[in-house]
Amino acid sequence: MKQSSIIDIISPVMVGPSSSHTAGAVRLGLLARNVYNAKPEKVTFKLYNSYALTGKGHGTDKGLLAGLLGLSVDDTRIKDIFNLDISKQFEYKFEYIEDFNRHPNAVDFIFEGVHNMKISGDSVGAGEVVIRKINDFTVKFTGKYNTLLIVYKDVPNMISRVTNSIHVNIASLHCDRYAKGEEASMCVCLDGDIDQKVIDFLGLIENIYMIRYIKKLDS
Repeated sequence: MKQSSIIDIISPVMVGPSSSHTAGAVRLGLLARNVYNAKPEKVTFKLYNSYALTGKGHGTDKGLLAGLLGLSVDDTRIKDIFNLDISKQFEYKFEYIEDFNRHPNAVDFIFEGVHNMKISGDSVGAGEVVIRKINDFTVKFTGKYNTLLIVYKDVPNMISRVTNSIHVNIASLHCDRYAKGEEASMCVCLDGDIDQKVIDFLGLIENIYMIRYIKKLDS
């Protein structure tokens, strides 16, 4: 069993009283920002359970917005994020929901704009997070690894065509699909980095609809 280091237990330097509610919230926002990869017109943050009950007092709402705007977990501007000009880039609102089928620190990002997208994730403690769904696809990535997200048509040999083009060791691979022969998703976490030329090449493969390359988080 993997042991946590003392750094993992103490959690990162952050702004706010709780690593799950502040550092985790910022990281979730950063990952959602990189997945959406565009300037939205409107974002709805749906906070669940513990996030909904104590999120305001612990700065969860500020952390989520700050991450979505690209601020790091130790940025001192987080506490004043609602009053800063950068927070006026798009319309946003927060909703607070009790649903015990969801993780205690769960959040949905509902993006509206050049494309609509729903991203769901959890803050699992000590500032660590997991993105679990993009739209209706199940995924799993944490920001600890460079991650390749691909939406494609479910046809034979697509997974091998992608993995044979990467030439980097794969830490984990998660696939999901709506139904046989329909849209599918691939979430590939990598031990190393891949060149933009590889991403461009993958974009030329028939039946690939979307590619996102999510760099691992710095902290």
